[in-house]
This record gives sequence, structure tokens and C-alpha cells, in this order.
Amino acid sequence: MQRGVRDPLQVSYRRGTVHPPESAASPRERDVQIFIQRIQNPLHGLTRDLTAQSPCRAAPLDFVFVIDSSRSIRPNDYEKVKTFIVNLVQFLQVGPDATRVGLLQYGSEIQPEFSLKTHTSRAAVEQAVRNMEHLATGTMTGLAIQYTMETAFREEEGARPANLRIPRIAMIVTDGRPQDAVEEVAAQARRAGIQIFAIGVGRVDMNTLRAIGSEPHSEHVHLVANFSQIQSLISVFQAKLCGGTEMCEVVDHQCQHICVSSPASYRCQCSGGFALNPDGKTCKEIDHCADGTHGCEQEFTNTGDSCVCRCRRGFTLGPDGKTCRRTDHCADGKHGCEHEFMSTEDSCVCKCRKGFKLRPDGRTCQSLDRCQTVDHGCEHQCVSTADAYICKCFEGFMLAADGKSCKKPECGDGVMDLVFVIDGSKSLGPANFELVKQFVNGIVDSLDVSQAGTHVGLLQYSTKVRTEFALGQHTAAQDVKRAVARMQYMGKGSMTGSALRHMFEFSFSVKDGVRPNVPRVCIVFTDGRSQDDVSEWASKAKKSGITMYALGVGKAIEQELREIASEPDEKHLFYAEDFEKMGEITKKLKSRICTDKPPEENMCQCENVITFQKQVTDKLKNLLQNNILFSAIAR
Repeated sequence: MQRGVRDPLQVSYRRGTVHPPESAASPRERDVQIFIQRIQNPLHGLTRDLTAQSPCRAAPLDFVFVIDSSRSIRPNDYEKVKTFIVNLVQFLQVGPDATRVGLLQYGSEIQPEFSLKTHTSRAAVEQAVRNMEHLATGTMTGLAIQYTMETAFREEEGARPANLRIPRIAMIVTDGRPQDAVEEVAAQARRAGIQIFAIGVGRVDMNTLRAIGSEPHSEHVHLVANFSQIQSLISVFQAKLCGGTEMCEVVDHQCQHICVSSPASYRCQCSGGFALNPDGKTCKEIDHCADGTHGCEQEFTNTGDSCVCRCRRGFTLGPDGKTCRRTDHCADGKHGCEHEFMSTEDSCVCKCRKGFKLRPDGRTCQSLDRCQTVDHGCEHQCVSTADAYICKCFEGFMLAADGKSCKKPECGDGVMDLVFVIDGSKSLGPANFELVKQFVNGIVDSLDVSQAGTHVGLLQYSTKVRTEFALGQHTAAQDVKRAVARMQYMGKGSMTGSALRHMFEFSFSVKDGVRPNVPRVCIVFTDGRSQDDVSEWASKAKKSGITMYALGVGKAIEQELREIASEPDEKHLFYAEDFEKMGEITKKLKSRICTDKPPEENMCQCENVITFQKQVTDKLKNLLQNNILFSAIAR
């Protein structure tokens, strides 16, 4: 025993106080001391009697006490916890080759009292427990579990190697709600092979205890009303620790298949067809094909008691059970293929000759030229696609709404670069924005949109300006209309001046697809007052030769529309009271765009006449000089 102490009963609850040996006291004094100690530790005599009557023959354990030493535990209750630990240790055979005991207490921090390798006798453990001092701080239970898992059960701290299969037990005693998370770290500890007993005293939440303790909770989770009742758990743990039940029921054995209890321990076994892995817990399937003597031509598979040969898809196993032959799924002649057939891995597949494709029935074939196999109804041209056909019109015509007949565009002979500037402000609203998109597509339907014809671009503006598509991006009316339909409503402020600037500086640039010597036209649509000035950039656009049309609806400001539109106003400014009357604007604008085309080049224009006169004068001068020179030579 440490420091000459013969009997654990002689150690006071106060740290460092040791009673003198029995020989130093009179019989009367010794009786008084024993009486006082029995009052302080009423269960000690009972525990000693139980130990004498029923000696514990438990298997070796690595046992760590994790004790809550928070300020919520009163000093006299803290002493009861120490008494509980001392009484529990009575049932353990403590020693290097028997049960090893460690202990840590925790508050706001971890206080390791002794590790699994510190004490080699029960008396030394009892002495160390009685010497513990109350921390009286916080309740960091999660931190304590993490320390237990990562440090207390390390081999360097006295834990025995895992391959010895010594059960690792952690007993956590707490009286309050933890100040940190416990569920995840407790689960990690259990997965690491630590069996956790969770003992709660008083107001501990039962769900917290279940999150900490091992399964089954009926064996590992205990809650008592107060610290006086904690002593009632002694008999419960005596049965658990002294082999009252089979080891497989007490410990977290982690056997993958079967756990078999033995008098002092347990061992894992595997089901039929499996063998135990070196870890002594998990099992692996016995591979009957591993020796390579199966003789299979293609594939093999391991069953519960033998190695069986198999063939790949499209092959059949021969009578010898080892070789394989290809399966001809077309051999019975029942395939019904119209053109050709081919046997694959698992069926007979029909195929068609070049220029044909297989019908949905998987047997008959149809021509790939859909225009020759259906009544397409195209007025001008039918063009076959991969699985359908489309109608097209000759140059100078456009496809009608029925997708089959052709018509001349309303502006069929008009070629221009046209940019729409569309108001997408919040005053418009999503429903009216859809009407504006229909308006744009109505104008596009009247144009000859093509590579050599009209090109269309579009800006949407609100607080910012966004190019939806540039002039050179689409060369077919259908592509333009699809791009318009995809537009997303911006729905913020109304910066018409910024939009006009963007149109002037970028939309009619070579980069965005403007063409030389092609009339430039801009249609501006707005439904309200602009938040910035429109006159400056509208004026610059008109001076640069861009024909400006201004369309206003609802609360559009007349003065702003006049500043935007080219002159004369009556030809370039349109207004409707509401969106339901936009159809009238569409008709008028179509008519105006189609009739108000810039004149073609005319050699009678003034600047051309002047150029012609200058060329004639220069020519006459040359002829005169040549004549003079000729006359001189003749003389």
C-alpha cells in the first residue's frame, strides 16, 4: 500500500490526511475512528462484506471513470460520487494483467487524475479517488468524451492493444446539461470500440444520456433522482462487472457475424462460407476460386461452397460446365426483319439498308427522305430533316403562319438595319411586357429578315441597358422571334437616355453587325417618363442618319417622344392610350416602315451632278492637251 497505509478505511476524505497505523492507537480510539468512518461511508462495510461473500471473477477490463466536477455539484454530493467510485472498485480485480483503472474529472477543462497505467492495485486506486479535489467550474461533457477517446484509451496511457480484445469501458457520471455538443463525439467513441455507461443524477436530460450511452440503453443508461440514490446502482454494476451476464451481452463486441462468450472473455465467429479476418471481428467470404484450378473459359463466380463457371453475354455454357459457345439468336428464323438482321449478345436485332431507318416496330424500314414518304403540303420547297421535314420558300418570299404556304413580305423590297429599344421598367408589368414582345414579333413578320435582307437587333432597358441580340446575330425571322420570346423582364427603373446612348455608340457599330450603305432605323418603345435626359443622344442619332421612330403607351411623355422621333412627327411618332390599342400602332408602323424607305442612289442628286461635271471638265482638258501636242508633232 502507498505511504504505509494498511487499510483504505484509514484514509480521510480530505486530501493528504492519513490516520496513524492501528498499532499507534488504543482499542478505544480505534473503535471511535472506525465508528466515525462508518458514518462518513455507510456502505463501505456492506461492500466489504459483499466482496468477501461473492468474490468477483470478472474478465480483465480497461476501465476509465469520467466524472462531472462542475460547480452545480455541492461538496457533500461530490463526496458521495467519490464513495460510489470507491465502492464500485471493490468488485474489480485491479492489476496490470487484470482490470486497469483510470480516472479523469472535468468542468470547463479536463483534469486527468490518473491513467490506466498509474495504479496497479485496488488500494492505490481508492487512495487516489479519495484525494480528488472538486473543480467547481463548467460542464464540458463533450470535451471530456473526446479526451477519453483520443487520450485516455491510448496504449501510451496504459490501454492494452486492440488485438487482445480487452473490453474498453468508460463510465460517465454527470448531474447537468452539457455546455457543448455530445452526440457526435459520443458516437465516434462508440465506433472506436469504447463501451459507454452514462449515469445521470437529478435534472439531467434523459435524451442527452441516451446520446452518450451505448446500446442497448436499458443496460448502459441510468438516471437517479439524487446523489444519495447513486449508491443503489452498486448492485446493478456488480452483476455487469462480475460476469453476472454473458460477456457478449455486456461489452460492445463489434463482431460482424457471431459473438461467443467464454468464462473470462468473448470471441467472434463467422457464418458458413466466411472466415475471420486478422482483426478478430470482421469476416470475409471464402474464395473457392482463388487457387486458379476452376478451368473456366470466360468467367467464374464464387458461391457458398464452390467455384462455378459462367459465360459472357451472348455466349452459352457448354455441357462440360467450363467452355462457352456464341449464341445465335437469329438462327430460328423468327426475327421478322424486313431488310437485314444481326445476332447480338442477348437478342436478334433488325437493321435497315442505307437510306432507310428502322420503324418503331423494330422490324420494318422507312425512307430517310420524309418529303418523299409523306404528303407534306409545302407550297414551294420541302426539306427533310433527321426525323421530320420543314417547308421553305423561294427567295423573295416568306413562310406564312401555317408553315406551308408562302407570301411576299409586306416590306419585301425593303432592306434595313433595324434596332428595337424596348422599355422594361417596373411600371410596365410582366403581362404588358408580353404584349410588347408580341408587338415586336408582329413587326418582324412584316419584314424580309434574311442574310441579304433586313437585319434586326434589340435592346431592353430599365435601370441598366441589356443587348438581347445584336444586328448580325440572326438572319431568319423565326430565329429573331424565338430570341424575342426568350427575353426576361427586367422590371426596375426607366433610363431611356442611357438606352439611346447605348444604341448610338454600340448597336449600330461594325462590331454588332451594321452594314455599310444600308439604311439604319431605330424603334423606341416606352410607357412613361424617363429618369434621365433623352434629347442629347436622340439628337446625335438623328444627325448621324438613323431614322428614329418613337412609340408611347399610357403615361408616356409627349415632349420626350417628340425629342426622340425624327421629323416630321406625324410620320415618326405614335401613341396609344393603353396596351389594348397597340394593334393600331402596329398597323400604322408597318405601313410607315414599308412606304418611308430612303431613296435609292440617283445620279441626278446634286453632289453626283457636281462630280460628273468635274469629271467632264478634266476629260476635256486632257483631250485639249493631247490635241495641242499632236498638232506640234505634225508640224
